[in-house]
Amino acid sequence: MTYIASSSRRGNLTEGSTRSHLVRMTIPMIWGILAIISFQLVDTYYISLLGTEKLAAISYTFPVTYGIFSIFIGIGVATSSVLSRLIGEKKPDLVKRVTSHGLLLVLLISLLVAAIGIPLINPIFRAMGADEEAILLLKDYMVPYFIGTFFLSMPVVGNAALRASGDTVTPAIIMTIAAVANAILDPVMIFGLWGFPRLELFGAALATILANFCAMVAGLTIMYRRGLFDLSHLKNLHDFGDSTKRLMTIGLPVAITSMLPAFVNSTINHILSQDGDAAVAAFGAASRIEAFTLVIMMALSIGMAPIIGQNWGAAQFHRVRDTVKDALIFSVLWSCFVALILLVFAHQIAGIFSQDPELDHYLILFLTIVPLSYPLGNLTHGWGSVFNATGRPKISAILLFTKMIILMIPACFIGHYFGGVMGVFLAIAFVNIIAGAGFHFWAWKKTRPV
Repeated sequence: MTYIASSSRRGNLTEGSTRSHLVRMTIPMIWGILAIISFQLVDTYYISLLGTEKLAAISYTFPVTYGIFSIFIGIGVATSSVLSRLIGEKKPDLVKRVTSHGLLLVLLISLLVAAIGIPLINPIFRAMGADEEAILLLKDYMVPYFIGTFFLSMPVVGNAALRASGDTVTPAIIMTIAAVANAILDPVMIFGLWGFPRLELFGAALATILANFCAMVAGLTIMYRRGLFDLSHLKNLHDFGDSTKRLMTIGLPVAITSMLPAFVNSTINHILSQDGDAAVAAFGAASRIEAFTLVIMMALSIGMAPIIGQNWGAAQFHRVRDTVKDALIFSVLWSCFVALILLVFAHQIAGIFSQDPELDHYLILFLTIVPLSYPLGNLTHGWGSVFNATGRPKISAILLFTKMIILMIPACFIGHYFGGVMGVFLAIAFVNIIAGAGFHFWAWKKTRPV
C-alpha cells in the first residue's frame, strides 16, 4: 500500500455529516497526544518523590523544554501540510525529497539548540528566578535534554509525515509505546532500581531520551518502508534550500506562536519565585495536570482543522459554521466537566504530587480557581485553530498574542502585587474568561467568507 493510496481513502470532508467527520478525525489523536503529555506528568510524579526542592527545580525547566518542543511542533505542522498537498498532487519524488531534507533540517536545528542552550543554562534560568542551588539541580536534567534534542524532536516530525500519508493510528501507537517505556524507565533510573545507579534528575532526562530514541527508530523504519523518504536525498543536498523554504514558511510562524505559552509560564515562574519553591513547584505541577486533562481539546483542535479547511475552500460556509459550532459546544461542555473533576478532587490530586503542606495548599488553590475559567478560556485556542485552517494565520497569531502577552503577563504582575500567589491564579482565570468571551463573539462573525 502506498501513501498516496492510503491518503485517497481518507474521504471527502465536504460531504456527509460534519459531526461524524469531527468524531472520526478527533479520536485517533487523543491517545497519541495523551502519550506525549504523559512524559511530563510521569516525570513530575517520580521527581516529586525526591522532595520539593527537586520538584521546584524541574518546574523551572518546563517553559524551556516546551519552548524547544514548540520549534519542532512548528516543523511538524509544516511537514504535515506540505507533504499532504504533495501527496494529493501525486508527486512521490518530491515527497521523498522534502521529507528527507526535513529530517536533516531537524538534525541541524537540534544541534544548534544544544550548542546555544547548554552554555546559556545559567543565565536563562537565573532570569526565570531560579537560585544557584536550583540551577545546579536542574543542570542534571537540562544538559542531557539538550544533547538528546534530536531524539526528542524527530518523532514529532516523523509522526507528522505519517499522518500526512493518511495514517493517524501508527503515530499514536508509536508514541504510546514510547510513553509506556518512559513510565517503566523513570523509576528505574531515577531511584536506581534493579541494580541501576540512582541518577535522580539525570535519570529522568535519560529515561525520556531513551524512550524517544525507540520511537524515532520505529518511525524512521516505517517511513522508509513506505517510501516517505530516501537515503539518497540525505547524501545529495540538491534543492535542500527549496525544501527548507517550503517547510519553514509555515513552520516558523507556527513555532513562534507555540512558544508564547512557554514564555508566559516562565514569566509566571519568575513572579512566583518570590514566594518560594513551593509556589513554583505547585504551578509546575498544575501546568502538567492542566495539559493532561485538556488532551481531548487539543485533539479536537487538530481534528477539526482539515474539515474546516476543505469546506472553506469549497465555499460551503454553512458546513464550516456547523463544524465550528459543534466543536465549540463540545469544548464548553468538556471544559465544564474537567473543571468539576479538578474542583471535587483537588485535595486528592495534590496529595499524589506532594506531602509538603505548603505545596499542597498552592496546588489546591490553583485547582479550585483556574479550571473554572476553562469553559470560556479554551475558546481562544479553538478559534486559533479555525483561523489557521481557513488560511488566516495572522488572525490566530494576533488572538493568542493579545491574550498571552498583552493581557496575561500584566494581569499576573498586578494580581501578585495585590494578592500574592492567589492573585496570580485569579489573574489567570480572569484573563481566560475575558479573552475567551470577547474573542468568541468577535470571531464568530469572521467565519463568514471575506
